[in-house]
Amino acid sequence: MTLAPEQAVHFGPYRIYPGRRLAMESERPLRLGRRAMDILLILLEHAGKVVSKQDLMAQVWPDSVVEEINLRVHMAALRKALGDGQAGQRYIVTVAQRGYSFVAPCSLEHSGQGLHSDAGKLSGHNLPLRSTRLIGRQVLVDNLVAQLPRQRFITLVGPGGIGKTTVALRVAEQLIGHYRDGIRLLDLAPINDPAMVCGHLATVLELSLHDSEPMNSLATFLRERHMLLVIDNCEHLIDSVALLCESLLRGAPQVHILATSRESLRAEGEYVQRLESLDCPPPIAVLDHTQALGFSALQLFVERAMANHDSFELTDAQLPLVIDICRRLDGIPLALELAAAQVANLGLQGLLTQLQQSFGRLTHSNPTTLGRHQTLRTTLDWSFNLLNACEQTCLRRLGIFRGGFTLESAAAVIVGEHIEPSEVFGSITQLVAKSLLNVDVGDEAVFYRLLDTTRNYALEKLEQSAELPATRDRHAQRCLVLMQQAQNDWEHIPTGQWIERYARSLEDLRAALDWGLSAPGPHALAIRLTATSTPLWQELSLLNEYGGYVRKALTLLDAAPEPCPRLKMLLKLALGSTCYHAQGGTAQTVEAFVSARALAIHCNDVAGQLRAISGHLAVNLSCGHYQMALEQSEQFDRLGLHNDAALSLSTHRLRVLTLHFAGDQQRARINAEEVIQRMAHSGHLNRFTHGFGVQYDQSVAALTILARILWIQGHPEQAWRTARQALDVALQINHGTSICYTLALSGCLIAHYNGDNQTARELLRLLLEQAQKHSVLLFYTWARHYAQVIDGADAQASSRPGAGLIKEIMVTLDSGLVDDDLLQRAETGAAGWSTAEILRARANALLAADCPVKNCTAETLLIKALNIAKAQGALAWELRSATSLARLWQRQGRYRQARDLLSPVYQRFTEGHATPDLVAVQRLLAELQGHVPG
Repeated sequence: MTLAPEQAVHFGPYRIYPGRRLAMESERPLRLGRRAMDILLILLEHAGKVVSKQDLMAQVWPDSVVEEINLRVHMAALRKALGDGQAGQRYIVTVAQRGYSFVAPCSLEHSGQGLHSDAGKLSGHNLPLRSTRLIGRQVLVDNLVAQLPRQRFITLVGPGGIGKTTVALRVAEQLIGHYRDGIRLLDLAPINDPAMVCGHLATVLELSLHDSEPMNSLATFLRERHMLLVIDNCEHLIDSVALLCESLLRGAPQVHILATSRESLRAEGEYVQRLESLDCPPPIAVLDHTQALGFSALQLFVERAMANHDSFELTDAQLPLVIDICRRLDGIPLALELAAAQVANLGLQGLLTQLQQSFGRLTHSNPTTLGRHQTLRTTLDWSFNLLNACEQTCLRRLGIFRGGFTLESAAAVIVGEHIEPSEVFGSITQLVAKSLLNVDVGDEAVFYRLLDTTRNYALEKLEQSAELPATRDRHAQRCLVLMQQAQNDWEHIPTGQWIERYARSLEDLRAALDWGLSAPGPHALAIRLTATSTPLWQELSLLNEYGGYVRKALTLLDAAPEPCPRLKMLLKLALGSTCYHAQGGTAQTVEAFVSARALAIHCNDVAGQLRAISGHLAVNLSCGHYQMALEQSEQFDRLGLHNDAALSLSTHRLRVLTLHFAGDQQRARINAEEVIQRMAHSGHLNRFTHGFGVQYDQSVAALTILARILWIQGHPEQAWRTARQALDVALQINHGTSICYTLALSGCLIAHYNGDNQTARELLRLLLEQAQKHSVLLFYTWARHYAQVIDGADAQASSRPGAGLIKEIMVTLDSGLVDDDLLQRAETGAAGWSTAEILRARANALLAADCPVKNCTAETLLIKALNIAKAQGALAWELRSATSLARLWQRQGRYRQARDLLSPVYQRFTEGHATPDLVAVQRLLAELQGHVPG
């Protein structure tokens, strides 16, 4: 049938809206992956007909060559999401040797206006796509959905495999759109260290923690937010999770928590909801087919059996066998899935016989919680024993993974003693078929993962074998390969796609580093992994955590018999970048870049020298050492980079930076425009480039400095347009430190200078948010200082800027912040770009006393400021100095002299006449004109 965009396709409990690519189950959105939706729409369009596998792959992946396994796993995911096989209902069948066919009755309807316009809006959460239908829990889910707004803190408690995660995710899914600030899932299964719980939550919230009291920081961040936190798998971290929940409930009154654990958290305010097994028929009941399938345990077993075995159909004669199996497994969902996966191999009678033999003396009548734990353990043992030797080895070794992994990663870890590469794919396929391994189907890739219960079981088996050290080593080697790929891809693919591809590796990277940097024995692999993984830590804004690993790696490297200079250089560069953003221009930051440069020279590594010099240059600029930075920029010419267009362009941009802050605005402007033209000509205007010590996007950085130059040269409107362009690029590529950089150095300042107070405040809030989120403490501190002027914050609430660039920026915002140290810098020429403003600020302070002697000193300072501003090509500062001097002469009755001084400066402005500085000059000129005879 032809699917028109305005129509809906109805089958079973579902309505599919092709034009909106939306699937609804009753009144709730059914979240399907993009590929799964493509497959469903194709099959619906050919309902009742067979669509070949080749046709499906050609239509779903028109621009890619994919293996048939991709189609099979996406098809399996689609069937599970639809509950194909539930209550005997079939939607999609496999036609042997031919393809697939949609076989359920379906009808076309006009979509009408009944669907709420926000029904397909699924943003504001990080919940995974649903992989299976919910069976036997809907009443509980509905009750929890109703309770959470009132209860605030609910813990789902039950033994492993009982379905706590499934229920929690379904509750959260039904609450999408009910929390203003969204829903966040925190899965604690991958971590073992209680100290990492807060950091793990901060990562999920896209927040970086700066201080020693992370719980307070989290509560502060969440204080005004209306949000649901789903904290999954808490049982091994109960004490720390309980403390965190209590802190959040006290400090963030609109935050609600739904947790899962094998036991209660025993926390203040916790409401415990125990999950029982799925319903089984009572022992004495005599049931027909329809009555039996009314029990949720049987529903689940039959659906999973049908999903794993296309030809399985439950007959009346087989009904007693299925009832006995479900009772024997105590209605535990995971145990039922494991058993159902064996129906194709053993048949129902064979399956029951196997279970009877394996369970032995275990009783399944009136099971206690302990009994259910034992039932699941015995089911896992039984399932494991049914595997062949190769499959057992594969499962054991896969237990080393903390997160999702590809088939390629699985093979890298599995292949070794007793396992050949050719055996891996078949074993993985069998583990999936037997429900011991789950599949996460992404749009572009297929990932596998172990459920927490199964992973713990597999890891226990691995620890009992003699394979653990070798498996850990292969796991770390695989992490290294992935991080090398990530590093190569970093400059060549969009940031969002890069993060989606590599962020899944974070938990395994942590595990490999935790083991490799602390375990006795050789540490070379872990040290290399630390040095190579820099991009991932930076992109995920985990600079503080990464700094800890870098310091450990450096300590181990220094203690090595033959330390590798190149590795040490890379680690020192990583330490310098981490320290710069987390601490600013401290002695440790400087030492890291200086050491890195010496090592790069020793290794004859030009790119390393470039990174070290550029990192140190950035530190010098932030500390106000402009002349040193200018001299460092001249060192680039001696590195012989002219043959490398990208590096040459980057060093040219850094030259602009140093010229600007050293005060040579005319040369800085010429060079800045050349850089922008070269970027545009080479197609690099929006290119993400990371080859420098403190990692900003090149185009964002170039536009940011050009905006500053333009404003100081007297082009406030052009400056704002350029600053806005820089911010737009930074937001487009979603690079946190680049967003902070452009807001701190141009966006917030130029909006305020131009009198756009509302925009300045909005940008300041964005800067505070992004700097905290991305662990850029340097610019977070700057933003707190800006708030004193831009947002009217209490000056006592923030300390005065200590020294360096930020102190000079603040004087341009509030001349009352001038002091003797700044004056000395201005008089010696060290203040560079801000010299005229510092002299003007001191003159204004003297003029406030209205003392003849001080007025004379002030006049001298203002004349000096005026001349410096002219020499630097800084028309904005020239106007400010001329205005202050004209006001002094006005007070002295020197009206004509004041007008003749100020009017020519004002007339050189061709734009920005509504900005505060120019409006003030207009008024002053009008006053002066009234005192000067025509």
